[in-house]
Amino acid sequence: MNKILVEVSARHVHVTEEALEALFGKGATLTKKKDLSQPGQFACFEKVTIVGPKGEMVASILGPTRVDNQVEVSLTEARKLGIVPPVRESGDLDGTPGCKLVGPAGEIEIDHGVIAAKRHIHLTPETAAEYGVQDKQIVSVAVGANDRKLIFGDVVIRVSEKFSPAMHIDTDECNACGIGMTAEGEIILD
Repeated sequence: MNKILVEVSARHVHVTEEALEALFGKGATLTKKKDLSQPGQFACFEKVTIVGPKGEMVASILGPTRVDNQVEVSLTEARKLGIVPPVRESGDLDGTPGCKLVGPAGEIEIDHGVIAAKRHIHLTPETAAEYGVQDKQIVSVAVGANDRKLIFGDVVIRVSEKFSPAMHIDTDECNACGIGMTAEGEIILD
């Protein structure tokens, strides 16, 4: 059986160096709160308010800074904001809606970058070979307790030497299968 750690990725924001300075002031840097499971990725103490046409909510920034601003929310959160984001892989931002981001030192309007993250599995090349899968392959994954167990379809495999094996789902998906912030899943080859 191909077991995989399943982690819940709550709403968060990735920012550029320029956005970081606009939101937190000249010379601002990200302050690591804790390391995440993916090597080099970390949760920050810095938070911003995401503002949409119908509402707003606070989200943590994840580091390090990136080349493009990206806001990841669940579809339920997007509805509260009044934004209709596509379900996309991280970094696939063409044609996505924007929003306002507000920090303690200023605010910015981003014209694109809001997505609902496509459920995905990070694997190293070695683990992918062991599981018999390859980059961009679509699989299913069984997750959850006996009373809420379900099978997630359309899970994309992402393979890189820089990854640590883990599946990421959002808070809507977490609630659907009744798990905590982490669980174990089983990869089912379609």
